[in-house]
Amino acid sequence: MNTKKIKNRWLIAASAVGIHISIGSVYAYSVMTNPVKDIFDVDGSVIKWAFKIAILLLGLSAAFLGRWVEKVGPKVSGTTAGVLYGVGILGSGLAVQLGSLWLFLLCYGVIGGIGLGLGYITPVSTLVKWFPDRRGLATGMAIMGFGFAALIFGPVMQSLFDSVGIANTFYILGAIYMILILSSAQYIERPPEGYLPAGYKPGEGKTIKADMSNIDANASLKTSRFYFIWIMMFINISCGIAIISAASPMMQEKLNYTPMEAATIVGLIGVFNGLGRIGWSALSDYLGRANTFILFFAFQIMAFYFLPTISLEIAFLVVLFTVITMYGGGFAVLPAFLGDLFGTKQLGAIHGMVLAAWGLAGVVGPTIYDMVKDATGSLDTTLKVFAGLFVIAFVFSLLMKRSITKAYAKTDKELEFA
Repeated sequence: MNTKKIKNRWLIAASAVGIHISIGSVYAYSVMTNPVKDIFDVDGSVIKWAFKIAILLLGLSAAFLGRWVEKVGPKVSGTTAGVLYGVGILGSGLAVQLGSLWLFLLCYGVIGGIGLGLGYITPVSTLVKWFPDRRGLATGMAIMGFGFAALIFGPVMQSLFDSVGIANTFYILGAIYMILILSSAQYIERPPEGYLPAGYKPGEGKTIKADMSNIDANASLKTSRFYFIWIMMFINISCGIAIISAASPMMQEKLNYTPMEAATIVGLIGVFNGLGRIGWSALSDYLGRANTFILFFAFQIMAFYFLPTISLEIAFLVVLFTVITMYGGGFAVLPAFLGDLFGTKQLGAIHGMVLAAWGLAGVVGPTIYDMVKDATGSLDTTLKVFAGLFVIAFVFSLLMKRSITKAYAKTDKELEFA
């Protein structure tokens, strides 16, 4: 008889938050750009390549190592993520101390980036299995940690730069991240086979809606729904990253803000990015995942089209912040949605493949923004191009809804005649 005590699923969730808060510190990268570029005596755009490489490797490692994460389990993959991300940050400190730009790009961008990808997907698929009843809330908590990390570690990083120097800051933060991720990874494990939360029993009491399927990563690639969700995420991320990257100059152009006032709004964008992750993901448990994405795209078509014409400051900011919540919310709703569509058999691998859209969108979104803005000289035209992209996303979200409805109707019919 198996008498092993089942772990507390809320502590599993807390451990997931611990991992995501650590790796999410990558979003505070802008704090280190100026101090580090002065060390290497290069332009800030050169230093930003470490961030671009890290995000690219996040997407690639999530895509290609997802199957390995499912095979070895969250403890091993989480431990590996902690070692890689920690070594990446510690190595960045050594690179600063030695004055080696290439070592900095290798450590922060490549080694740290692979740790990012592993750390991002490791706890999420496990949480979906522990919270079959509240998938959106559970994954939203973890991914909210990723969104809020910059608010925590940004000021800490700046304070350490001022007090102990740049290289020592990397050493201290690298040690903190490694300890936090490694300790969190030791508690995370998959639930027992057939696990159901208290109060949920097959055939009686509260019930949980069955997943549409329970297939592996290769099988998911043969479904139209995989490509629907990939395109939806790619467009949502491309447009969201573009608006975030251009937020400060946009504030100055449309609302006549000073650079300092615009910088304050950029800080608030981080807050709404994090709030959107927990808020929309929790709400998706009640609205339905497909309906949540339809709402995202319908709102953003209107928002991006009419934003340039809004002259009232408060209205402009409300629309902008709502868009940002939907950008963050997309990341948090995604893993729960994938669980609904494809089950939990190889959820980490499937999640990783969809996250490849993130690495590509991080380049495509800002590039489209810059190209259109430079060619037309008009912010209004630029935002209308993104509104057009959201029309495409909206169409795919409707196709996804139709596909899901038909699949469940077919299942119900089969059950009726079984």
